[in-house]
Amino acid sequence: MTRVLITAGANGIGLVMAQSFAATGAQVWVTDVDAAAIGALPAGIKGDVVSVANEVGMAGLAAKIRSYWGGLDVVCVNAGIKGPTSAITETDLGEWRDCLGVGLDGAFLTVKHMAPLMEPQGGAMIFTASTAGLYGFPYRAPYAAAKWGIIGLMKTAAMELGPKGIRCNAIAPGSVEGPRIDRVFAAEAAAKGMTPQEVASGYAAGTALGCLVTAQDVAHTALYLASAPRVSGQVIAVDGFTINPDPKI
Repeated sequence: MTRVLITAGANGIGLVMAQSFAATGAQVWVTDVDAAAIGALPAGIKGDVVSVANEVGMAGLAAKIRSYWGGLDVVCVNAGIKGPTSAITETDLGEWRDCLGVGLDGAFLTVKHMAPLMEPQGGAMIFTASTAGLYGFPYRAPYAAAKWGIIGLMKTAAMELGPKGIRCNAIAPGSVEGPRIDRVFAAEAAAKGMTPQEVASGYAAGTALGCLVTAQDVAHTALYLASAPRVSGQVIAVDGFTINPDPKI
């Protein structure tokens, strides 16, 4: 039976990934900093309250998974936070560090501590990047920097871990429908003197399909990458095809 770990897996994209893997019959374990969400996980999905930016916590989680399951077959490196919405010249250093701490340090610690659980049998590491990691992203510099960093980390991990049978790929979602992107739209609207609907419409208009994507779209791609035996080191955009990364400026 496939053993799957998903960081930040009790909410949003991570939860939909967890449910999708569980529906295939996989054993699923998630981490999250939201204790209430961990407590509300569907039956059959294991969960722990762990911050991916805490090395002691991640090392302890790895030891616990080794004890319970003996190893891992799939790791979804999914944790991240949106960071501040502000111009670079107005961004607080602490907010910058917080965003990179969760999004990039957390990804590094996940690879560092979970890859050894995959080495005996190989498997798939799937990183949640963003189209922000493919383009610049005005007023979201910390988030964009974290996502660019994740892609570099993924490609390097694919090179290092490939000889051990571990495939590493990244999914770059565009704007994903849901409460999180609604908060982003509201913050960006406030920063730019626009309405949230104007911001949302601009994001959708910047894609060939003229729409946002769903968490299920991302989860379907994760399932594919988990089972694609010769795909590694790739970034797959799930974004309706971005034709203008910033149509609202």
